[in-house]
Formats: sequence, C-alpha cells, structure tokens
Amino acid sequence: MENNEAIGIFDSGIGGTSIWSAIHELLPNEKTIYLADSKNAPYGQKTKEEIIVLSMKNTEFLLNMNCKLIVVACNTATTNAIQELRAKYDVPFIGIEPAIKPAVLHSKTQIIGVLATQGTLSSTLFNKTTEKYQDTKIIEQVGNGLVQLIESGQINSPEMTQLLNSYLKPMIEANIDYLVLGCSHYPYLIPQIKAILPNHIQIIDSGEAVAKQTQKLLSETIGFNSSTTSETVFYTNTDSSVLKQILGNKYKVQEKEF
Repeated sequence: MENNEAIGIFDSGIGGTSIWSAIHELLPNEKTIYLADSKNAPYGQKTKEEIIVLSMKNTEFLLNMNCKLIVVACNTATTNAIQELRAKYDVPFIGIEPAIKPAVLHSKTQIIGVLATQGTLSSTLFNKTTEKYQDTKIIEQVGNGLVQLIESGQINSPEMTQLLNSYLKPMIEANIDYLVLGCSHYPYLIPQIKAILPNHIQIIDSGEAVAKQTQKLLSETIGFNSSTTSETVFYTNTDSSVLKQILGNKYKVQEKEF
C-alpha cells in the first residue's frame, strides 16, 4: 500500500523533535512536516480550551499541507485535546502520553515518578490512566520552568540544574526506581537527569512507542511513502536559531506565522 503524502507532527515548541527523531529513525523513507508552535509555548500552563484551539490551528496548518497522518507530539495537547481533534477532523491522529504502564509493570519498589507539565498532570486522560494502577505509588512533579529554558536554548544552564535537582531529589528520597518523562521536551534533559539520579533508576520516555505506533498505522491502513524523496521540513513561528541548534543545522527550517 502506498501513500506518498507527509506525516505531520506538531508540538508546543521544539520538544516534539525528540518524537520526530524516533519516527525518522524507524521510518527514514517517510516525508515529515514538523510544526513548532514555540510562540505559544508552554502549553502546560494554559486552559484546556486554549490548548484545544491551538491544537486545531496546528492541525489545520498540517492538513493544508495534505498530511496523511498527524502525530500530536505533545503530552499536554494529547491529554487535553486529542478527543476533540479526532471528532472534528477526518485524519488519523497518534497522541503521546506519559509511559506509565511500562514503568508500573517493571517497578520493583512499586514507586515511580512522573515529571510532566501541569496541563498533563491535571488532565482527565492522565488521571484515568493513573487510576488503573492503584497498587503503585505514583509521585507527580510539575516541571515548572523546564520548557521555557529549553525553548530559550538554556538546556545546560545553572538554572536548569537547580530546577532539576529540586524536582528529582524528593523522588529519589521517596525510593522511585522508574522516572517517566511526561513532556516531549524532557528527553533533551536526559544527560543532566542521569547525572542527578542514582544508576538504578530507569528513565522512560514515549518516543520509541510513538514511532512503532506510527509504523503500525501506516502498515495497516494508510500506506508508506514509495517515492524516492523523503524530505523533512520544519516550521516555527518564532526565531529558528534554537530549533536549528537542536537539529544540528542539518534540515530545512522555515520561520512562518501560523
């Protein structure tokens, strides 16, 4: 089965490039269009209604590019808006949620930590998920300030180290053995997080699972790109310098109002 249109991916900023990277690695022949709504980042401090409006705006941008599938590469947008997106638009959506299930299944202490935005942790979808695991203690921590620092290119700043220490130390003291990263921006912090966490604490993010789900959906229903070109284009509605830095200046990045 063939479908040579692009996979559309959007996030509240540059963080979803961690999801794009996992998809691109698994499906290198697919065309992809990535949308960074950095002007409105972070979504995690917005109301559900605001998140839905922004998610619809992003979806319509990608549909105007004839995308065959849309990946909502933002935990906050998924947990607050994906039901509305699926009801309104006639295109398949793949969302991203904190990977709580594998952490719960493998935890030996039955205590796991979840680092996420306020918008994700307070969402109905997240709370429905955590209710399934009554036998595991789930320590929730809002990552206030982390997305803003990443978006401004301050991943390795003293401010970032200070924030991460304040968020992670209580989880370590509570005896977690898994840390779930509940925001697509956070994988860019893994080197610093590893420097703080003891070696026995495992870190889980959702990138690989989303990539496999994308592959499955293309295989079963939508179809793969059969053309010889697999171009990737990135769009951002703010200064593109941080996005280019994250991508290593390897891809086409366009600044565009949307």
